Amino acid sequence: MLNLLSMIAAHRQRTALLVLALTPCTVSMAENWPSWRGPRGDGSSTESELPMRWSRDDNVRWRTELPEPGNSTPIVWEDRVFLTQATDGGQRRTVLCLDRKSGKRLWQSGVDAQEMEPTHQTNPYCSPSPVCDAEQVIAWFGSAGLVAFDHEGNQQWQRELGKVEHVFGYGASPILHGNLCILNFGPGTREFAVAVDKTNGRIVWRFDAPRPPGSAPSPGGSDIHGTWSTPIVVDNQLIFCFRDEVSAFEPTTGKRLWRCGGLGPQMKTSPVAGQGVVVALGGRDSSTLAVRLGGSGDVSQSHLQWKYPRANSRLGTGVIHGGHLYANRRNGVIECIELETGNVVWDKRHRGKGNTGDTWSSLFLGAGRIYAINQSADVFVLEAAPDYKLLATNSLGEYTNSTVVGSQGNLFIRTHEALWCIGK
Repeated sequence: MLNLLSMIAAHRQRTALLVLALTPCTVSMAENWPSWRGPRGDGSSTESELPMRWSRDDNVRWRTELPEPGNSTPIVWEDRVFLTQATDGGQRRTVLCLDRKSGKRLWQSGVDAQEMEPTHQTNPYCSPSPVCDAEQVIAWFGSAGLVAFDHEGNQQWQRELGKVEHVFGYGASPILHGNLCILNFGPGTREFAVAVDKTNGRIVWRFDAPRPPGSAPSPGGSDIHGTWSTPIVVDNQLIFCFRDEVSAFEPTTGKRLWRCGGLGPQMKTSPVAGQGVVVALGGRDSSTLAVRLGGSGDVSQSHLQWKYPRANSRLGTGVIHGGHLYANRRNGVIECIELETGNVVWDKRHRGKGNTGDTWSSLFLGAGRIYAINQSADVFVLEAAPDYKLLATNSLGEYTNSTVVGSQGNLFIRTHEALWCIGK
């Protein structure tokens, strides 16, 4: 009898293993999108099943109206989508939580701004994306500080860091590393890197950003230069872009490890890294630098891989794949650049159905494809390869400065009017 039971149990186990082996793996490959540049901070997703074609009527799971315009990009954790959202003309700074499956609003929590810091009409308040983990969601609300909520919308703590004062406003998103929430505070009259304990908001370390000669703080934040760059962590090095330099820090202590000068006075993109190289895509009046990771002290000569002294106008951050950097310019041109040499393999201008082909958005890499969106919400899907191939053009017909992101088999697009979920 025992032998018979053992044979039955063994048969059931073999059957279960066979079923698992034959079951599609798309569910197990699904991942969260917990920060502006995703789970690895590089704008990429490991998911293989993401939509390639859609329109306003086809392959739209839901569309949820938003109360006011905004430039921030959503993040996703399991069945919840989080989005920073200003209301009352920016007086109220909030995090909006939606159900990922239906788009239904679950909660909206936030704080009131004690003072209305300057910004530009093209950069509404709450433009940084939030960051989250399994326990909490943290958003930077400018002069209203860093604010943490649990996943039910209950405020956990608020850490005010002082006034942000710049004519174009603020835009860098916070990131999480271990027990730290790390932020590039600025630009403007006060610029610094800061790390706080994510459980209570206590400041762990702070590093005042260097200012090159001739870039002293301007009264009222009237200086047009500065950086809106979100830091990244790669090979346990925390990479920041400051005025005129790329700097690396030990994440837990804030000790500076190395710096590479020559960047220039303005940086609106975030650094991107791959294959032992970090690239800072400069914008107006600035250079593009590729720096080999490692070294110590001033590595401006010893670790400089390549440099373009006069960069193209950029606001969006690129992605690295297969030894190539893919980057977009403000005018809608997308480039494929050899990571090792800096040589341009191809550059193509893209124009969809909308009124403008300009873009402020960053690139998204998923399922071996590049997703690039312009201000008309025309999304160009390209093969991520040195041989140029445009796979699809998808138009939503609404204004946006946000970035396409993917999670759980869906794409999420924030426009000034609504948040879209694209999927079968």
